[in-house]
Amino acid sequence: MKTENQSSMSEFLLLGLSFSLEREVLFFTLFLGMYLTTVLGNLLIILLIRLDSRLHTPMYFFLSHLAFSDISLSSVTIPKMLMNMQTQQQSIPYVGCISQMCFFLVFACLDNFLLAAMAYDRYVAICHPLHYTTVMRQELCVSLVAGSWLFCCAHALLHTILLVQLSFCVDNTIPHFYCDLTALLKMSCSDISVNEMVIFTEGGMLFFLPLSSILGSYIRIGSTVLRVPSTKRLFKVFSTCGSHLFVVSLYYGTLAGVYFFSSSRSSNDKDIIASVMYAVVTPMLNPFIYSLRNRDIKQALLIFVNRAKFFK
Repeated sequence: MKTENQSSMSEFLLLGLSFSLEREVLFFTLFLGMYLTTVLGNLLIILLIRLDSRLHTPMYFFLSHLAFSDISLSSVTIPKMLMNMQTQQQSIPYVGCISQMCFFLVFACLDNFLLAAMAYDRYVAICHPLHYTTVMRQELCVSLVAGSWLFCCAHALLHTILLVQLSFCVDNTIPHFYCDLTALLKMSCSDISVNEMVIFTEGGMLFFLPLSSILGSYIRIGSTVLRVPSTKRLFKVFSTCGSHLFVVSLYYGTLAGVYFFSSSRSSNDKDIIASVMYAVVTPMLNPFIYSLRNRDIKQALLIFVNRAKFFK
């Protein structure tokens, strides 16, 4: 068994999104379009924030990092999936699989912390507007982003180190479209109790602490607004926070469904669909959600288009 375990660790087979030949071209085109939309949309957000000095504020500073994280999150999984669909070869080397899982954990975690930082920024802006510039100073924003990177890299490294110590069974097929941590653990022949404990303790802490911060921020925002209710103020708060709340609900709902509330020992269709939602759909929707309801972004885009026409 030891020889078989070592030989099976040379590569894995990704079987998550398997379609009939008639549908494969359709889904390849769909996912390619979604990936290109994700990359171009988020790059446009980053470019507009860079070029327009009016967008050099804490909120857009966090948004630019979220856009970069969304590009990276999609790039970790979708290109490999598209290549497998095109070549009909579903294998991925062991090192490549572990690396994909590690980077996926980094950027999924980074989204988590950046959404919390954006919620805190909205809390200070609405509940303490007179102190906003002194509280949300540049040093604090940079520290929040740097701390997020540090915690997320440590989080991914911890789970990667624990995973590489496991042995895997002869069957090396992963019923997923990327090297997901939970799918890899279900394939292991070793005792995974430590890995599961770390997921529910350390992973749960990194999941629920930012979520608690987001919920706490919006509870305080709601209580502040309701003290002096007015239609104009409610509309302003909704237009400012509505897009962020929608992204938070979509991201945390699908993430929790996969990692904390999965009822089966093997990856099922619901897990894969939820994974597609937060790994593919959410990064694609973020540019549209934040730009279509954001006057500053739309004005910056209009100026950018006019400048582009001028230089033609």
